[in-house]
Amino acid sequence: MSEMKSATRIGVDVGGTFTDVVLEHDSALTTAKVLTTPSAPDDAVLAGIDDVLARSGVAPGAVGLLIHGTTLATNAIIERKGALTALVTTEGFRDVLDIGYESRYDQYDIMIEKPHALVPRERRLVVPERVDVHGRVLKPLDEAAAARTAGVLAQLGVESVGIGFLHSYANPAHERQAREIITAALPEVTITLSSEVCPEVREYERFCTTAANAYVQPLMASYLGRLRTRLEARGLAGPVLLMTSGGGLASLDTAIRFPIRLVESGPAGGAILAARVAAEMGLDRVISFDMGGTTAKICLINDFAPQTAREFEVDREARFTKGSGIPLRIPVIEMVEIGAGGGSIARVDAMGRIAVGPDSAGADPGPAAYGRGGTAPTITDADIALGRIDPRRFAGGKIALDVEAARRAITTDVATPLGLDARMAAFGVTEMVDETMSNAARVHTVEQGKAAAEHAVIAFGGAAPLHAGRLADKLGVDVIVVPTEAGVGSAVGFLRAPVAYEVVRSHNMRLRDFDPETANAIVEEMHAEALAVVRSGAPEARLEEVRGAYMRYVGQGHEIFVTFPERALGPDDARVVQQAFDAEYARLYRRTIPEAEVEVLTWALTLSTAADRPVPVKDVTPRPAPVPLDHLPVPDLETGEEHDVPLYWRPDLEPGVRLEGPAIVAEDETSTFVTRRFSARVAANRYLVVERRQGS
Repeated sequence: MSEMKSATRIGVDVGGTFTDVVLEHDSALTTAKVLTTPSAPDDAVLAGIDDVLARSGVAPGAVGLLIHGTTLATNAIIERKGALTALVTTEGFRDVLDIGYESRYDQYDIMIEKPHALVPRERRLVVPERVDVHGRVLKPLDEAAAARTAGVLAQLGVESVGIGFLHSYANPAHERQAREIITAALPEVTITLSSEVCPEVREYERFCTTAANAYVQPLMASYLGRLRTRLEARGLAGPVLLMTSGGGLASLDTAIRFPIRLVESGPAGGAILAARVAAEMGLDRVISFDMGGTTAKICLINDFAPQTAREFEVDREARFTKGSGIPLRIPVIEMVEIGAGGGSIARVDAMGRIAVGPDSAGADPGPAAYGRGGTAPTITDADIALGRIDPRRFAGGKIALDVEAARRAITTDVATPLGLDARMAAFGVTEMVDETMSNAARVHTVEQGKAAAEHAVIAFGGAAPLHAGRLADKLGVDVIVVPTEAGVGSAVGFLRAPVAYEVVRSHNMRLRDFDPETANAIVEEMHAEALAVVRSGAPEARLEEVRGAYMRYVGQGHEIFVTFPERALGPDDARVVQQAFDAEYARLYRRTIPEAEVEVLTWALTLSTAADRPVPVKDVTPRPAPVPLDHLPVPDLETGEEHDVPLYWRPDLEPGVRLEGPAIVAEDETSTFVTRRFSARVAANRYLVVERRQGS
């Protein structure tokens, strides 16, 4: 994205509790953190934009680009607040959304709750038609039946329709015919085709993705259209790009067509920031720790790149259990997300234990200390009760904190039921959430065949720097990096993301029958689709392309991704593709299967703007710490002692400054708590590097 680097740009991240806005102008950043307005998210967006424009002195017309990420699509699915949606499918396949994988994610739970389909059975309609796996028409679409289906949809009063026919990835003609018939009868209804949103094999995942896209499309189209109108009215007429869950940027029109690709857009921005910070600091194994007001996200960054996946589950019935949610077949940055943010609510459960989350006080009413009507104790209230947050400087002094209200909430709901004093109860709340996050990180790294202690932690988000020290303690991690503008890290990450788009096409081909003409035709079609999307957001930028396919041994149930040369394939390239598959399979599983037949299941192509490479930071001469801005009484519940902990203002800390823990480093959007087992230094790029003391 180096071609767009000189332009004045704004990044906006709408979270469940806070909306973060970052303006980049002449390489300087102006940031704002405002409470999200759930009923009309664009209100908070515009309030934050007005704030950074006023403080930076930048005129609205000077903004060349706005990059936006939002949890709106995710929240609509989780809270079931999307459109009244129907699904039209092939006769005989009405119940695919209920049948799923024909398995139970917990075979011993007799009270198991399976994922609830977004489209109930009474709004799933069927039409006679049939295409085989190779795209050959076995039964033409019954157009009269499709017209009758349109009449039923009108009677149901649906706002959005998903169309998913069997094997439409191989031949989308019937889906397109059905769209024409339904659109003619219901021109106001939005329609999603499975052959466009997810042209891949495996009908359950494809139908789920289609239904989810249709479910959130009217809501997202309304919100994004309204936001564009209001931005233009303020004089911000530059293009608007949306962060996708895969870590790329897409045009507004693409986001309106495929809003399901935005489900993890905010966390994806954070992972991009973490990857860049890792490259600057020379850390090749990193745990990205993003803790905001509603959730905490953990992602592994290896060799300066976040891990990616082709599938993501949303709205899980069981918090950490794979298979308990709705599978979405979209490109995503792979991460663990748990309901453990600053606004997560604490309580004493039926067994007399402290439990935290996943429900959150959000922005309205928010934590008890916000004084907006909230009475339930939250993690933020616990941090305030423990003295780790300076109430006078929270959010740059824009949000007044009621310390007594925080203590009352902790006392009423946690301390009194357990017979504890308020501070010990608050410590219990923070310990529970820190243990939950460390366990999630531990499990995630083990699942990837890695050890958490061998990683560094990069902490950002409004709450992460406060909890990173204890998280690192529990994981055995020795180094924590808190980048500048950490409190609005995801929004900063948006400004570092490439304009990118991934296209996939399922077309089965065995290597022994390798057909280069068919392969090249598929790749050319994918390239044209990706190019149109990327050029709409970056008309002149230099582009990078990755071509490949998801491949497997014949008979296997899952595939691995194998890259191909960026050129037209010829008859002799079956050998090249085989060698690439063997190398990747051996890298992942330490062996190959001699003489076993290999096949391509799905072809993939990603086109993106060329990313600039960060410059590694250099060492800097150490210098002593300045005089603290203040001292805060902070109890150490492990030792039973209370310390007057020095408080430093981060903008006052010059590169080379070293601090001994315990210490608090405050800034406008967050605070870093350096525990007694760690010390901190300011790197040349002003990142805060927190390191374990020798022997601690």
